[in-house]
Amino acid sequence: MELVSATDFLALREQLVAAEARAEKAEIAAAEAANVKAINADLLARNALLELQIEKLKRAQFGTTSERSARLIDQMELAFEDLEANANEAEALAAAAAAKTTTVKAFTRGRARRELPEHLPRERVVIAAPQACPCCGGDDLSKLGEDITETLEVIPRQWKVIQTVRERFSCRACEAITQPPAPFHVTARGFFGPSLLAMLLFEKFGVHQPTNRQRDRYAREGVDLSLTTIIDQMSAAMRTLQPLYLLIEAHALAAERLHADDTTVPVMAKYKTDTGRIWTYVRDDRPFGGHAPPVALFYYSRDRRGEHPQAHLARYTGIIQADAYAGYNALLKPDRVPAPLKRALCWAHARRYFFELADIAANAKRRKGAANISPMALEAVQRIDHVFEIERDLNGKPANARRDLRQQLTAPIVAELETWMRDSRAKLSRHDPVAKAMDYMLKDWSAFTAFLDDGRICLSNNAAERALRGIALGRKSWLFAGSDRGGQRAAFMYTLIGTAKLCDIDPQAWLADTLARINDIPQSRLHELLPWNWQKTVQTADAELAA
Repeated sequence: MELVSATDFLALREQLVAAEARAEKAEIAAAEAANVKAINADLLARNALLELQIEKLKRAQFGTTSERSARLIDQMELAFEDLEANANEAEALAAAAAAKTTTVKAFTRGRARRELPEHLPRERVVIAAPQACPCCGGDDLSKLGEDITETLEVIPRQWKVIQTVRERFSCRACEAITQPPAPFHVTARGFFGPSLLAMLLFEKFGVHQPTNRQRDRYAREGVDLSLTTIIDQMSAAMRTLQPLYLLIEAHALAAERLHADDTTVPVMAKYKTDTGRIWTYVRDDRPFGGHAPPVALFYYSRDRRGEHPQAHLARYTGIIQADAYAGYNALLKPDRVPAPLKRALCWAHARRYFFELADIAANAKRRKGAANISPMALEAVQRIDHVFEIERDLNGKPANARRDLRQQLTAPIVAELETWMRDSRAKLSRHDPVAKAMDYMLKDWSAFTAFLDDGRICLSNNAAERALRGIALGRKSWLFAGSDRGGQRAAFMYTLIGTAKLCDIDPQAWLADTLARINDIPQSRLHELLPWNWQKTVQTADAELAA
């Protein structure tokens, strides 16, 4: 082996020192930039809070009690909530960047924490004291004092403060002081218990109750919590749950078939409200006898450009069931890497266009002189309904059995429908509403009939539409997302709650138990906390207690 000369060795050493210096400078620069971002986010949150306080003082001083003024304060509180959560996230990123350096001190936000209400009952949970000194083994211990950590917890309709007591003892033989280790908190520097955090998260994202309205309800129950504290704790809890979201995402994108859809989300912007999008991808193999747990995966975007589903499904290969939105077309190209997706269109969407033209009740409400219902649209609805009737009996059967029965029972009806539709379409004007409904199906007929050759494909995309139904109902309650980050946080929590609902478990109970255990469980066993595994764990524990 050739020896390195002293000159070359010194040169290499100088290069190494220079490279380490450059790396250290880069880490310092990144940490300082993260600190600046955290400071800016903190200032934005502080300014929003001051503006909110000024508006409340004006309302109190001048007695403006109009509904418009009340709605303005509600909107300002919703905007502040989002800015406060952004500031918390920026602070966490700054701390992570500063930890990589030895010279940069992470920016820490100032927090004025209120004392927990004195009138709440206290429950003392005393950690058992050691029987012998861990230093010398002596058993002559004397108590020196104790440290008490207070955690605000909630039992349905009953509030209490749990005091976790860690007694300190001194050994008379060797004078060593010993004390049990502090228990894990659900969140860093947190004093909310797991059940309280689960209730806050579920009420906001599960039943669409804005945080400021939750705060007002708790105040009426005698527990006065600041909006800042609630948001801080909720943000920390969501960061704690991040690993479970990643596991659910991986499980969803490993599916053979995905249902896809999206819905609008109002997003606050400067001087206006933009229209963002919540996207959902549902894995549900139960219709074709699959045993994989169902999940609902959500994403957020500021617009509806096709680049978003392309990014969401960049690693996915399989079947996508959706409407005829052109944004999915890039996923179907033959040269797509890793592989082109197979498209299956929704018959419920197609039927809806015909049904609107054949709805007798709706047409009866039209103004006098409006066109009557279309007999051709009515016939199309009846033919499509016949396909759905056959499909109901196939639900839950294995994929191969569904394919064989479809070929035997459904294929002849679908072939007759195509022939009738093409013959009828030739007699209609291109501006006829019925012609447009027919064109919607005929131009992508192969995607509509893909279910005949593949038993895994469903006839409709109703699974995705059901996943989005709660968001559509909740928009009237929360009005808008305060920012893009707010939309992303909503998609994160919709994924956890929506998946729990699909697995037929109580989302709030699951969140409470998961938050209580997640910090103590090894990473290799994290999958035990997933909704479908958690259900099995609970059933096993109940059986053991019964025995």
